[in-house]
Amino acid sequence: MEIEEGTEMEVEECRTENSIKRFGLKNSIQTNFGDDYVFQIVPKNDWSLMAVSLSTNAVKLYSPVTGQYYGECKGHSTTINQIYFSGPSTPHVLHSCSSDGTIRAWDTRSFQEVSSISAGSSQEIFSFSFGGSADNLLAGGCNSQILFWDWRNKKQIACLEESHFDDVTQVHFAPHHQNKLVSASVDGLICIVDTDGDIDDDSLESVMNVGTSIGKVGFFGETYQKLWCLTHIETLSIWSWRDGQNEASFENARSLASDGWTSDHVDYFIDCHYSGEGENLWVIGGTSAGTVGYFPVNYKGEAKIGSPEAVLGGGHTDVVRSILPMSSMQSRPTQSHGIFGWTGGEDGRLCCWRSDDSSEINRSWISSAMVIKSPNTRKKNRHHPY
Repeated sequence: MEIEEGTEMEVEECRTENSIKRFGLKNSIQTNFGDDYVFQIVPKNDWSLMAVSLSTNAVKLYSPVTGQYYGECKGHSTTINQIYFSGPSTPHVLHSCSSDGTIRAWDTRSFQEVSSISAGSSQEIFSFSFGGSADNLLAGGCNSQILFWDWRNKKQIACLEESHFDDVTQVHFAPHHQNKLVSASVDGLICIVDTDGDIDDDSLESVMNVGTSIGKVGFFGETYQKLWCLTHIETLSIWSWRDGQNEASFENARSLASDGWTSDHVDYFIDCHYSGEGENLWVIGGTSAGTVGYFPVNYKGEAKIGSPEAVLGGGHTDVVRSILPMSSMQSRPTQSHGIFGWTGGEDGRLCCWRSDDSSEINRSWISSAMVIKSPNTRKKNRHHPY
């Protein structure tokens, strides 16, 4: 079996006239062969592991500091739509949801499945979230329903059928308001559900109409009262979820970002980044050739998207799907070892980006346990992975 060697490049870190910081590629890992690619990268709470979901319907585990490969979790029969590590009480447990209608839990020490919850064979689960006032709820976004389980006994306790009328792409319990669930859908609606007491369709508190199919939403701001929303047609909007007010809409977000980036054109958005301080927000855009930029978003007063403040170039050769910034490492910035972050893309690569000269390139990062691409694996549209 041939193993593709990781790419090594000289570190390039410079500030241009526009104060764009360019980060050099520290190393890269080829996760698979052929057309298989990376969906999502998430960290364990203590940053001792990062999990990487792949289009092979498997999850691989690596060290975010050294890049060492540890093993993989296999069991889903079709596309994995989201992965997430458990909280401090069970830090070794990784959860994943899939279009096979299950949410599975994996022990990352043995790479074995330890439990599974099913929404039924006719359902696809696109997103899930843990929360509730008693921290006992597991919410799942399905075809057009929001399902609730008590994760302690794995029993389904509610099903909301009237909140959305198309695929529910996102469910998130709100930070500091664990009884509030935010859901988003292909129907263009963002719903706020109160999960205190009995949960039924009357639990719907408010609805925000984005007007087009929603891909991702996330919380930001000092009290996490604001929502950013990225759509499948690459628009961006900012909302106050407590009062349902739209604070800014960027219908031409790609053009605005591209205008401040003379060397490239932004073809798609990957995510938004919030530093955890103040209310500053960045939208992360990419090119079809794999270059990524962090663009500051000004949503107060005149809505603007500024020139990129960081550029990651030279690592990927295709669409970038996921970014894990080491700046989101809570309380452990000194342990980032000069790493800016990781990216994964449709070229099957994991790329590690270097922010300083504090550590040497480690050749042992290259995975020695590859997965041979299944001849039945077909690349899915980036905008509609479900």
